[in-house]
Amino acid sequence: MRPIDTARRGGSARRTPRVFAAAALAAVLTLTASACGPEEDGAIGEPSSSTGQSSDGKVAIPDDLKDRLKEHGIDLDKWRDGEWKNWDKDTWLREAKDYVNPIIEDLWDPDRMRDAEKPPENPVDPDISGDEGVTDPTPAPVEAAGLQTPYHDSAPASGKLLFDGPEGSMVCSATVVQDPAHPGKSNMVWTAGHCVHAGKNGGWYRNIAFVPSYNDSGMSTAELQNASKDEIAPYGVWWGQWAQTSEQWIDQGAATGGQGAPYDFAVLQVAPEKGSTGKSLEETVGSALPVEFNAPAVPEIDSMTATGYPAAPPFDGQKALQCTDQPGRLAVFEQQPTMYRIGCTMTGGSSGGGWVAKGQDGKPALVSNTSIGPVTAGWLAGPRLGKEAKGIYEAVSKKYAGQ
Repeated sequence: MRPIDTARRGGSARRTPRVFAAAALAAVLTLTASACGPEEDGAIGEPSSSTGQSSDGKVAIPDDLKDRLKEHGIDLDKWRDGEWKNWDKDTWLREAKDYVNPIIEDLWDPDRMRDAEKPPENPVDPDISGDEGVTDPTPAPVEAAGLQTPYHDSAPASGKLLFDGPEGSMVCSATVVQDPAHPGKSNMVWTAGHCVHAGKNGGWYRNIAFVPSYNDSGMSTAELQNASKDEIAPYGVWWGQWAQTSEQWIDQGAATGGQGAPYDFAVLQVAPEKGSTGKSLEETVGSALPVEFNAPAVPEIDSMTATGYPAAPPFDGQKALQCTDQPGRLAVFEQQPTMYRIGCTMTGGSSGGGWVAKGQDGKPALVSNTSIGPVTAGWLAGPRLGKEAKGIYEAVSKKYAGQ
């Protein structure tokens, strides 16, 4: 693995303008939000001092800023009109500071939400453990069980993550987590790193949006064909305003083989697609889980419950399922953290979904997220959340602490 500072120093010359473009676009998005409607919770930054104001009271974006954005290949209007579909590797932003995700209102309409069913590839060999570290015997498969409906009553913090990649619309799962900077008013969501970033051979995914309690009533695929957006997404669509994953995932993560899996986690700060109603995500869904870092050792954990929306066969991504099992240990690579592993038949699409166990106070807490599993299904593994995960979580919280 490349040291973090080496990766930054040794990057190509064009990475600097990419970072500039991202920062500049963040400023544009802030101005646009201020000009076009209600202020969004957790808006990025403050309007530039060079920003003017037109006679009708709307914020005017300076022409020189528009020109500089275009110089670096980002035109907000063209992006919203479909330029985001350009996945040329020379322009696909990948560095940690490069994340941009402009809200495209109603892009995720009922048809697009329903038809997004391709999970990111992340299968591994059933015998991936090898001889490094401590690995317990492969667990017996646990049949995934459907959540009781409405999902909002049985797992209110859980939901579906939608996003676009080079191969089309894709899906993962995610969980609302508490924000230490905004107690009771969190807009933070936990998922897997490979659900927001393609790893060493790619960059940030686009149009990332979280749908809490997706298909809350558990409608069948046939019933969903005629369902309204309010029925599919009763608690709204929340766009990823900012995302952060581990440098290890960005540097090492791969679609197959398990590379980067012990660091496969990410945190999102989200904002409502339609603009703020004055309520945070946590207030809207009525729940957010605490995150337990450095959870007890495996022998001290009686059970873990993984929740997700599996989309690879035999599932179709339209319903939420769960597996509960006593965890074991899985060592994927030497000198990297040992992962948790449970028996579970959920497939791709469940990635990023939260793993819940009793926290130190005896109450439910998020202790991991689904990262990898074998092509044949049967078990899932998730990272143990240590100092790297805690650092990302605290950084996202701090970034929006004053808003």
